[in-house]
Amino acid sequence: MKKFLQTCTLVVLSGVFLSENIAQTDSAPKTYVSYQSPTKPIIDGKLDDAVWELAPWSDAFVDIQGDEMPKPTHLTRMKMLWDKDFFYIGVKLDEPHLWATYTERESVIFHENDIEVFLDPDGDTHNYYEWEINALGTLWDLLLTKPYKDGGKPINGWNINDFEFTVHLEGTLNDPSDTDVYWSVEMAIPWSSLTQRSSPPSDGHQWRINFSRVQWQLEVKDNMYTKVINPETGKHFPEDNWVWSPIGVINMHIPDRWGYVQFSEVEVGTGTVPFVKHADEQIKTNLRDLYYAQKAFFKEHSRYAETVQELNSVEGTVPTGIEVEFEVSRTRFKLSIPSIDDSSKNWFITEDGRIWKQ
Repeated sequence: MKKFLQTCTLVVLSGVFLSENIAQTDSAPKTYVSYQSPTKPIIDGKLDDAVWELAPWSDAFVDIQGDEMPKPTHLTRMKMLWDKDFFYIGVKLDEPHLWATYTERESVIFHENDIEVFLDPDGDTHNYYEWEINALGTLWDLLLTKPYKDGGKPINGWNINDFEFTVHLEGTLNDPSDTDVYWSVEMAIPWSSLTQRSSPPSDGHQWRINFSRVQWQLEVKDNMYTKVINPETGKHFPEDNWVWSPIGVINMHIPDRWGYVQFSEVEVGTGTVPFVKHADEQIKTNLRDLYYAQKAFFKEHSRYAETVQELNSVEGTVPTGIEVEFEVSRTRFKLSIPSIDDSSKNWFITEDGRIWKQ
C-alpha cells in the first residue's frame, strides 16, 4: 500500500462521517469502577452477599438510541466485582410479567425477553464475547470475530468453560394470573476461560463492556403470554432494547460505543477510586472517526482517500496539527497516530475496524 504522512490538528468529528446510517450518540460512554472482592459470592442469583451489598449500582439502563428516546418502563441496573479467579457480574431486572420458554442452549434468546452482556477486553473491537440469558436460565454464549458491519461472523460453537451463573426469580414464571417483582442474574466469568485473556487484569486496566436488556410487548391469550401483534403490519411490535451505555442506533455490535469498566485493587467497601480515562482513548476515538470518514469516502468514490483533504471533500472539516500516516490501496487502508502514553509506539486502524497499538 502507498504511504502518506500528514500533520494535522485532528479533532473529534462528532459523527459527521459516520457511515451506514450509524448515528452518533450525544452521550459519552458510561464508566464503572469494579472493586476487588475478598471472598467469592455465592452464585445463587440473589445478589444478597455482603460483598454485593457494598458494590455500587450502575446507572439505570436507558434506550439504546439514547436519552432522547422514552425512558424504559422497568428499572434495570448492574454491579461488577472481581478477584484473582473470576469477573463477577450481577444484574437486577424489575419485571411484572416473568416470561421465558427457550430451554435449549444456543437458542436465539433475544427472540424473547433476556439480558445480554458484551465484553471486549483489549478494546480492538475484534474477537469479543456475548452472553445472552433468559429467566429460565438458558444460555447463548458466542464469540464474534468482528462487528457484523465489518464482515464479522458469530462463532456459535464457542462455549465458555467453567462459566457459573444462576437466575433468581421474585415471582412466578409464565403465570399471567399474578404480578411479579423482578428477576436477577449472577455470573462468575473465569479469567482462564477468556481466549483473549488468561489472567486477571491489573489495577487500573480498562475494558470495554456493555449490557442490553431485550424486552417484548406481551399480552395474554389462552392464559399464556404472547407477543403483541401490530394490526397494521400483522407482525410483532419490535422489541425494546434497554442498555447501560447508549449506542445511538439499534445495534449492540459497535464495540467502540460501549462503556468502560476500570478494575481497582481496592477491596470493595474500603474506599473509592475515580475513573480516569486513559489518554490514548482520545487517539483511538480520532482514528475511529477517520475510519468512518474513509467508509463514507469509499461509498462515494469506490476507493479510499489518501489525505485528510480528500476526506474533507465528502463533508465536514478536519482542521490541520497531529501526525497521521495513511497507507492506502484501492480497497484497503491503514491509518496511524502516535501514542500519547508511549511515544515509541503508534495506534493503528484498518478498513475492517480493528484498532491496536504497536
